[in-house]
Amino acid sequence: MERTATAGPSGPPTPSGPPLPPYGVGGEGTGPDGGAGAVVGGAPVEAPQALDGMPQQRARARGVVLGGVRAEQPRSARPAAGLRGLRGLRPWRLLPSPVGTPFTFGYAALLAVTSLVARYADPAVVDALHQSSSTDVAHLVRAPLLVLPASALWIAGGVVSAYSLCFLLVLTALERRIGGLRTAGVFLFGHVLATLATEVPVGLAVLAGRLPGGAAHRLDYGISFGVVASLGALAGLLTPWLRWPLLIVFVGMLAQDLAAFVDPMTSCGHLIALGLGVATWPVIRRWRRARLAEAAAAPESV
Repeated sequence: MERTATAGPSGPPTPSGPPLPPYGVGGEGTGPDGGAGAVVGGAPVEAPQALDGMPQQRARARGVVLGGVRAEQPRSARPAAGLRGLRGLRPWRLLPSPVGTPFTFGYAALLAVTSLVARYADPAVVDALHQSSSTDVAHLVRAPLLVLPASALWIAGGVVSAYSLCFLLVLTALERRIGGLRTAGVFLFGHVLATLATEVPVGLAVLAGRLPGGAAHRLDYGISFGVVASLGALAGLLTPWLRWPLLIVFVGMLAQDLAAFVDPMTSCGHLIALGLGVATWPVIRRWRRARLAEAAAAPESV
């Protein structure tokens, strides 16, 4: 059946024709938002006005523009938030680079050199180097400012140890979030304080006669305290669904090492370092906000 229109009670009927076009299509009118109607046969047709008491709702879905008319995009055609996050994931950013993470990259290169020396140099030379850079009680008393940074030049267990991989992943992620100098500060903070927290009681126990004098010369070197502290700090910048499982699993591993009682002093030092990293959360989050603000203001200053 065709649509017909009447002019009124006294006017002649208008011939039947095709359906009226929508507002703003095929004529000079703009539609309901513009206040005018479509033009049909040279005569404007007024657009129906919305009722005053009826609130107008905006379309929630994002649309696409086709021929000047916005068409709503189906919800099923829109990419999910998780897929958008996966599209933005770049795996190579998990590892250090000389431009993006210069501190971690340079430190990793230095550790690679010392690991090669420890593996291929003469054992007597390697033992002498380890002895001179050990943070045992005797060296801490004589030259603390020398042995504290020197002990962080070696990886206990070499590059195949778990802490070497943890070093790359954790410090890279932390440096990308707060910068190189701040990452170095967090690493040294955990390394130095956890070392002192474990060696000072040993020295006091030797003085009190509770431990033999040889305990003051026990070898102590490696990056593990700094890495664990950095991991604890990084956890404060992660989302809760990732932060707490990571901490629970890592604390369980450290507690298992402590219960095994193979190296209780080092195991206690790892737990202390993790607690030091967690204690930096307020500062770390403030640094993160400051870095984001600097990144947002950078294009405006150019």
